[in-house]
Parts: sequence; structure tokens; C-alpha cells
Amino acid sequence: MISKAVHGSNTLGALRYLYGPGRANEHTDPHLVASWDGFVPDPGRDPHSTLAQLRDALDLHVVQYGRKIKSHVYHRMVRADPTDRILTDDDWAAVARRVVAAAGIAPDGDPDACRWIAVRHADDHIHILATTVRADLTQARLRGDQYRVEAELTTIERQHGLKSLADTRTRAYRAAVPKRATGAELRKAQRQGKETSDRDRLRTSVRRALAGAASEEEFAAGLAAQGVLLGVRRAPSGDVTGYKFALAAGDGTGPVWFSGSKLAADLTRPQIHARFVTGTDLPTTSSPVAARYRASATVDHAVRILDDAPDAVQVAAVVSGGIEALDALALTSPVLSRKEINHAARALEYTAVSRTRASRADLRAMRSAARELLYTGPTGGRGEEGAAAATILSSLILLTVLVAKWHAVQGHRHQADAARTTADHLRTAYGRHAGRPIAHLSLEGERLPGEVRDRQAAALRHALPADQAARVLADKDGWAALAATLAEAEAAGHDPNTLLAHATGRRELASADSAAAVLTWRIRRDTALPAPGRAVTPEDRRTNAALSRSATGRTTTPPTPTHQPHSSPGTSGTAPTPTAALPPTTSQPAPPPALTPPVRSFTTLAQSDYRTDVMDLLFDADFKYRPDTNTWSHSDGRPFTRKEQATVLGATREECETFCWLRDRKIERDREIADATQAVIALLHRYFAVLPADSTAAVAAAVMTEQDRTEYERLLDIVAPDGWLFAPSEE
Repeated sequence: MISKAVHGSNTLGALRYLYGPGRANEHTDPHLVASWDGFVPDPGRDPHSTLAQLRDALDLHVVQYGRKIKSHVYHRMVRADPTDRILTDDDWAAVARRVVAAAGIAPDGDPDACRWIAVRHADDHIHILATTVRADLTQARLRGDQYRVEAELTTIERQHGLKSLADTRTRAYRAAVPKRATGAELRKAQRQGKETSDRDRLRTSVRRALAGAASEEEFAAGLAAQGVLLGVRRAPSGDVTGYKFALAAGDGTGPVWFSGSKLAADLTRPQIHARFVTGTDLPTTSSPVAARYRASATVDHAVRILDDAPDAVQVAAVVSGGIEALDALALTSPVLSRKEINHAARALEYTAVSRTRASRADLRAMRSAARELLYTGPTGGRGEEGAAAATILSSLILLTVLVAKWHAVQGHRHQADAARTTADHLRTAYGRHAGRPIAHLSLEGERLPGEVRDRQAAALRHALPADQAARVLADKDGWAALAATLAEAEAAGHDPNTLLAHATGRRELASADSAAAVLTWRIRRDTALPAPGRAVTPEDRRTNAALSRSATGRTTTPPTPTHQPHSSPGTSGTAPTPTAALPPTTSQPAPPPALTPPVRSFTTLAQSDYRTDVMDLLFDADFKYRPDTNTWSHSDGRPFTRKEQATVLGATREECETFCWLRDRKIERDREIADATQAVIALLHRYFAVLPADSTAAVAAAVMTEQDRTEYERLLDIVAPDGWLFAPSEE
């Protein structure tokens, strides 16, 4: 149960709300369930009773008191958890009596207690309304009422078999979790058609600006890029005492400022400056793929810390750094997974450890990883970039699983649930990046000769305990993908036994959703194997673009450009190096033919492979039978004629396979174009930010570095292979 009290001075106004329809007509059957003497007339049941009469009865002692009281109305709501059973009126009456006794309104056995009522107008909660003047004309002593009421609610939950929220009532929990939006803020967001409140959006923006920032200047620049106003709070002496933040109103009402402590405990000025003191390492790569692989190694290092009886200091550092890493990853990820990663970052905020100074070394490593992710910029979701994304996401999933276990051991049930929610979001994002590569590797593994699979299985049994090896081998698809990876690495000159020993030595794999997948991504990262699947050539891109335009149309909405902070000098440090225990691999021999499945190229399809009329009908069909004609429909809603239905049902196996292959290529092409469009916008945005306002893309391309210009032309070749968008040399 949850409960909160407010104070006021208008008894009749409070009664009108309790017995009225509510702000959204949500009140049903308002009536009394309990009162101070059990004989109070109920306007909800007695048609002859009025709210004014009930007001006069409640205010009797206030009138007799004879002196003005600032806030004599005590209004407390008590709400059951949505998962609890529906309590009866008698149950709620008993709860109300215990709550007013604990609050100090009506202590047990006190003949001079305050007057109060309990009104129920919904299944899941009641409202207690009281006046704070006692019968002996003294004011009730309510100081500390919230703590006493919550202690009583914990007892009530245990006795009535309701969901226990005891772990959320500690001061440590309240100090750790983000500050929730008030009811007024949520109603304002609803009126304005926004998904979240200004407080929640502001907290997210501040965290994104803080991710990887090495100084107050970088933090301020990040806030400006996020559209956040930054102010300072000063003491009478003029000294700065704190930060305050606001979103630009845009409606003429002026900004609404929030201090850092009103957003989250770790967003106060001292806590933010403590992160700057911790410092970050300078980025050492400009490749988004390399940055993700390095970040996954850093996360694996944090996983080792959590797996080795960590203390609260270490967990605090891992969680704080993990939030920054997830924010940086969300800002630089494609649309394919960005939303889920952002949800994961927001859920991880509720796993923070309060009143603990994070370990500087552990926090520095995670913040440095976040900084490097932002420095290298956005990526796509396919090929090497998709494999790198899947690798870091698999590491983050393990991290959050261990955070959940640590909180569960400490008895922090809600923090553990939040960590599990984080892992669920990360699993969704992981599946969107890893599904196709793992499927490709599984197919390769199934095609391996029996003696090769047996050799890799023997290496696995040697590296893992018997139960874990059996678990990996029982995962049919996962084991096939791992076997293919081991065979590919072996062909490149690596020893499978050494690779498995290095990959499994990091931590015990019992907590992993798929130990085989974890090992697969770690080994591919450590050996620098190419992304699974055939590389897409410029010719394929042009062919897919033509195919995309010849089939159904597509609409791509350019995403909002993300802020990328510039690097600044910082102190050097060490970061986990994934290849430290492996032999160097400067060049990789091509994998053997057995590891490369035949891929059918659209450019090699002969016209005799399919009939044009059949393919046209397949691409235009909705594959849903209409009850009126017993046929499929065209994309515009017209039913197939019987002749068309007979034609399409007469498609050969070769034609069906060709259709499925072309459809999948089109879907993949659309996603690739969306990712490339996002990257083009982000790249141009970096130059437009420093160029005159009327600059064009041609001007930006002219001043690009050689590396950026090469990347720009590569992206244009994907987005506009025939030059229909714009060319870098256009004026």
C-alpha cells in the first residue's frame, strides 16, 4: 500500500472532491466506510444528508477553538497495489482506523481525538479526511506521521497478505531512486499530449548531457545541445550552492526550474562535480565498431567485479557508470534499438545505491567507455556495426542480471525488479541486432563436418564444468553458432582451447540467458572475426535500391540529430583489453569454403526462375482470405479474381523461395537506408553547428576532413545510389 497526506484549509472543498465525479469522472459510488464515532450521516447513501452538514460536524472543534489555523484539514489517501485483491468496505474501515491511530489523528483509546471520516469511491483506495483540532481544543501532534503510517502499513500488508512495499519505505531507497513526478505534473503532461512529465524529460536530458562529460564546460555544452537551461543557486554570500535546470517553455509561460536534488540524488552539484574529479580517459579510436567492442570489454570487467562478492561502493560505481554507458549507447544507436536502450537506462536509475561514494577507478572506466561511444558517433544496425552492438548488449545484459542478484541478496526487492526490467529491455534490443547473425552462424554450424563439431565439443567440455558444457550443447542453435565461430577462428590461426579458456575465465556463465551466445560474441570480439554473413557490395546496394523503388514505396523520417561532445585533455588510465591473453592477429586468412553458405544474388537470378505475373501478384497480396470472395486481396483492398487466386496458388517452390528472398532483401535494404540516413544527418549536423546558418550540404562536404568525407560518400551511396538526394559537389 502507498499513502500520502496533504494539508489544507477548506473542508467543504475537500468533501466536494471526494463525493464528486473526480477530475476525469473516475469516482464511482462515493460513500463512507468509517468515521470517528460510526454514526456520521453519509451524503453518499443518505439522500437527506448534505455535504454542508458533514462539513459542520467535522469542523465543530475548529470553530470552538476560536483562533485562526493555517491548515486545519488533514487529507490522506491510502491505495492498495494493483496486484492486491479487492478489499471489502469492512477491510478498508479497519485499515482507516489503524492509519488514523498511527498518524496521531485518533490514537487508540483517546476520548479527545480529532474528528475524521474515510471515503471510498474506487475499488483500490480510500481517502481519510480529518480536522486537526482535538476535543480538548488542542492541535494534534502530527510530526513524523508519514513514517508511523508507513510502519503500520507494513504490518497491515503482512497480516492481510497484501504485496509488501516495506523495502521502498526506507530512507536509503528514497535517496537512491529518481524523484517521481507529482500528480499535477502528470496531469499537465496529459493535457499537453506528452508521454512523460517535464521532470522526467528533464532528468533524462541532464543524464544524457552528463554521460562521458569530463568538465563543467562539456556538461554545459551538452545541456545546451539537449535544449536544457542551466542556472545556479547562490547563498546570500554569493557562493554557488547548487545547480538548477529547466526546459525551454515555448508557450510564453516561462521555464519551470528544478534543482538537481528534485530530479535525482546523484544530480546535485556536488555529486556531478565528483564525477568530473573522477575523470575520464581520452578516446583512443574513431571507429564506432571498435568503441563498442572496447566498451563491451569494460562492461565485462565490471561483470567480474559484481561476480566476486562486491561491496556497496563497487556496485554504486557500476550502476552509475552503467547509466552513463546506456545513455551514450542510446544516443548513438540506430532507430532499430534506440528506444529499448533508452528504456533500459531509465529502469537502471531505480537500481542505484544511496549514501555510498562510488569507487573512482570503476566509475572512471565506465565513464570513459561512455565518452568514447559518444566521441565515435552514431552507427547503423547491420554488418560489423550490428555485431558490435550485439556484443556490448550481451555484456550489459549479464551486468544487469548480476545487479539484480546483488539487490535481491540485500533484500532490495524493488531495485532487483528494476534491474530485471532493464535486462528485459536490453534483451529486446539485443534480439534486433543479433537475430540475423546468430541465425546465419547456426546455419554455418549445422553444415560443419561431424569431426569438426566433435573437436569443438571436446574443447568446450575441457573449458567448462560438466553441467555448463551440457547446457551449452543442449542449446541447439546457440551451440551451432558457437561451433561455427570456433571453426572460423581456428581457420584464422587461433587455438579453440585458448579462446574458450579466455572467454569462460571472465565469469561463471550460469546466469547467462544463453551461455553459447555470450561465448560466441566474446570470441568473435577477441579474435576480430568479421561480422557473420556476406558483405554487402556497392553493386548490391544499387540493386536493392532499384528493387525498393520498384516494389511498394517507403517513407523514412529523419531522426533528430544527437549531440556529440568533442574530446578534451584528460588524465590517462587503463582499460580492460580484450585481446591481452590472445595471440596477436594482424591479418585474418579467409575462412574455408565450408564456413560460407551459398547466398543467392539478385543479379544472378535468371528470368526463367520465375514468372513475372506470379511475382507481381505475390508482392501485391495481403495473404488474408476474404469471407465474401474466398480469395486474397490486393494492397489497395480489391479482391483477387478467381483467375488471379488460381495463378498465385500455382506458384512453384522456386518462385516462392525467390519471393521470400526478394522480400527479405527489401526489408533489410529499408532498414539499412534508415540507419544511413540517421548517420548522414548526424555527420552534417556536426559541421552545420559551426558553419553559417545558410550553409548547404555542399558547403559542409567541402570543409569535411578526409575521413568524414569518405564516410559521407559511403553513406550517400547507400541512401541515394543514383544521386537522387544530393551530391556532395552540388552547389
